[in-house]
Amino acid sequence: MKSSWDLRIERARELSGKHAVVAELLDFYQHLARFQKSVYEKLASLEDHDVSVLLSFFPGIIATVNEHGSEPLKQASSSLSQASREEWQELLNTVWQHEPESTELNPEYAFFARSLLQPYAEFLAGRASIPPDGHPPICPFCGARPQVAVLRPEGDGGKRSLVCSLCATEWSYLRQKCPNCGEEHKDKLPVFIAEDFDYVRVEACETCHTYIKSIDMTKDGRAVPVVDELATVSLNLWAQDHKFQKFGPNFFGV
Repeated sequence: MKSSWDLRIERARELSGKHAVVAELLDFYQHLARFQKSVYEKLASLEDHDVSVLLSFFPGIIATVNEHGSEPLKQASSSLSQASREEWQELLNTVWQHEPESTELNPEYAFFARSLLQPYAEFLAGRASIPPDGHPPICPFCGARPQVAVLRPEGDGGKRSLVCSLCATEWSYLRQKCPNCGEEHKDKLPVFIAEDFDYVRVEACETCHTYIKSIDMTKDGRAVPVVDELATVSLNLWAQDHKFQKFGPNFFGV
């Protein structure tokens, strides 16, 4: 059975070949996901799983970005390569504790921390017992916001769940409810679908003016939600033009 990392890499390769506009982004993601897979696998051999174990992987993510990343990320990489281990630790702690929104944290720096924390959080979540009850709007394991929603086949329709932007935990959430403000009136919760991506929904809320993208697995069962969410960045731009703000960012901060 293929690992979740392998599935993500293969899906990114497939979508990169289909959509030239996001090919560069998805090509970079493939290299990043391979690096994250190696971090995930090495964590299994460690006895100590304090967040400080990620310090040893910082040179690796810096090297990956230097070879395959965008110019803004390469500039941030150059600065971080000169930073101390204490500064790396502070960056990791800030993002792990979900503090970036209340600080002046450089978004490119946050990318490096998220890229390391994602396999770390996913490793820990895979070994945790997560209560199935309730429908929280944020991750029941790590407290991060969801990156994307998913509609999976159930009966004659689809059951909605949310996928954490950090640890990839997936949990049930009411289909007709805004995860940001709790709005439940259907007239306030419009759904938009683009012709190019008929299996990806922009689920918006006119009360708080936020949105979340939803991958409809009843229309495309081969989709890998976290990858297909990245590949549909054009929908983010459309939503922003219509004054909607994304509820939860992906690890690129988008």
